Amino acid sequence: MNKKSALSLLFVLFLILNQVAFAETNKDETRSDDFRIELPKIIISDIPSEITIHYQSDGDSVLVKLNQTEMWHKADTDKIVVPFVFKGNDRIQVSISEQSRAVNYSAIPLWMSILPPLIAILMALVFKEVFSALFVGLFTGTLIIFTYQDISFFTAFFKAIFAISDTYIIQSLADTGHISIIVFSMLIGAMVNLITQNGGMQGVVNKLSRFANSSRSGQIVTWILGVLIFFDDYANTLVVGNTMRPVTDRLKISREKLAYIVDSTAAPVASIAMITTWIGIELSYIQSATVQINIDESAYSIFLNSLPTRFYPFFTLFFILMIVIMKRDFGPMYKAEQRAKSEEKISEVKQKNNDEVESIEISDEIPTRWYNAGIPVMVVIFGTFAGLIYTGWSSEVWNDSAVSFGTKLSHIIGASDSYLALLWSSISAVLVAAALSIGQRILSLKKTIDALVKGFKTMLTAILILILAWALADITKDLHTADFISKILIATEVPPQFLPSFTFILSALIAFSTGSSWGTMAILYPLILPASWALCHSAGLADAQSMDIFYITVSAILAGSVLGDHCSPISDTTILSSLASSCNHIEHVRTQLPYALTVGSVAILLGLIPAAYGVSSWILIPTGFLTLFLIVKFFGKK
Repeated sequence: MNKKSALSLLFVLFLILNQVAFAETNKDETRSDDFRIELPKIIISDIPSEITIHYQSDGDSVLVKLNQTEMWHKADTDKIVVPFVFKGNDRIQVSISEQSRAVNYSAIPLWMSILPPLIAILMALVFKEVFSALFVGLFTGTLIIFTYQDISFFTAFFKAIFAISDTYIIQSLADTGHISIIVFSMLIGAMVNLITQNGGMQGVVNKLSRFANSSRSGQIVTWILGVLIFFDDYANTLVVGNTMRPVTDRLKISREKLAYIVDSTAAPVASIAMITTWIGIELSYIQSATVQINIDESAYSIFLNSLPTRFYPFFTLFFILMIVIMKRDFGPMYKAEQRAKSEEKISEVKQKNNDEVESIEISDEIPTRWYNAGIPVMVVIFGTFAGLIYTGWSSEVWNDSAVSFGTKLSHIIGASDSYLALLWSSISAVLVAAALSIGQRILSLKKTIDALVKGFKTMLTAILILILAWALADITKDLHTADFISKILIATEVPPQFLPSFTFILSALIAFSTGSSWGTMAILYPLILPASWALCHSAGLADAQSMDIFYITVSAILAGSVLGDHCSPISDTTILSSLASSCNHIEHVRTQLPYALTVGSVAILLGLIPAAYGVSSWILIPTGFLTLFLIVKFFGKK
């Protein structure tokens, strides 16, 4: 049998197994046109769910008996939806009039929901290979789902494999926000490659060399750029990482250090600035929680009052400055910096950390004009800002004379469509870069298009990782991983003053497991904020004290989600930081982890706990800064 015949046979076998796997259905006793029971596709133990009973009636009310519970239902529709909490393996008996139906079910134990992200994270850290880690995590999740659907293990095995592609990957790609991020990333990659080929990037490097003429000054310039591009973490990550990479390479700053500075300025700055793409989603989460507890204060006012206690973002930005200014590092980052400083090994490090991006060399005849890169980058920055204002514009807010200019701007950007703004700015930047290249006769039309296409290709690796990470996040959502973590930690009785710290740790764990800071906020804001209000009042605290803890808890959810996002190898922003810096992804996670945990610990011990007991942030923030300075001084190595 030749090679082509063998491949054809394998393909036919694959199709047959596919049909066999999907032909088998769950066994039940409910198949009837006029009376049947429909269970959820995924049944998780101890999680509130629903049972749908399909029943054809003559319009009169009917008595429905579900197991031992009776309820009257006005049969004006052809189905009855009943809330139900599944427990382990059991049998559901439904009786209506003289008819009765039953169905067996197998609920997935809630504790198993932690296995997919946990296995993916452990594999990524141990084997330092993210593709296989994410795929095994995806396979683990789908296998758990199909194993509990009363089918053979053989069938469940193949269904699990097929579901990865035809369910979760397609589902992640069907999200318009995800597609926007992919297109934006590809356009940024194309722009970066083009402004490199037309000599603009080299011109920027030449200009920045006046200020970045040492390892320390190069890192400070990177930090300043990260703080200045405050309005969106994605734009921050991709623009700063791609722009500064040639400069930091020349100054022998490790790719791991660049990725850390890029990653640790992006989300922290976006989470504390008052005009960012984060505000709209955060205000909506806060608003949904305040409705439950009847607080009259506006969501934006709560946001402003919570800013002084967002210790982790503030401490992170200061910590970066300390390790840069003092020229000290510790842990894996110290070893990475030592490798980068070694003249004979620097090229090897670059090659190792830059598997997906080929080295780019330009002809000596290409002019190195900084504005050929500077103008497109400015188009991305100011174009995004203009797009945010345009998509969030409200005449009612703008014409309100009782509101300050900053508040008006924050409300407008908070209501904007950040994805549209990013897409508009990135395509505009690509067109401007192409016009500059062709208009000055630096590159021909063909070479310009070739450069753009090559830029698209450089993003393929990151896009594949993002898609797998999003698919894994969808599985953790279906398996209720966040509910499992929440139930464990919420069951622990804590005093109200320890609730913010507890919330910070819970938020970090969920963000670490799911790789999503926004998803973590979506889960915890409506869950924890009402709980914090009730806990404070049950402990006998006055409204003013309760409100202070409420503000700190708002901060803790966001700050904890940023910490977990920084530590997680399956986080999209962590992946983008590795990509923009051309750094090996697992090395970025490994070198950043000790720094993030150090700052997180200080944020708890010298920030959240004393703040909950009434200590002012004006005291706590300088104290935290001093502590971080001492840590760098005594634990860092030159």
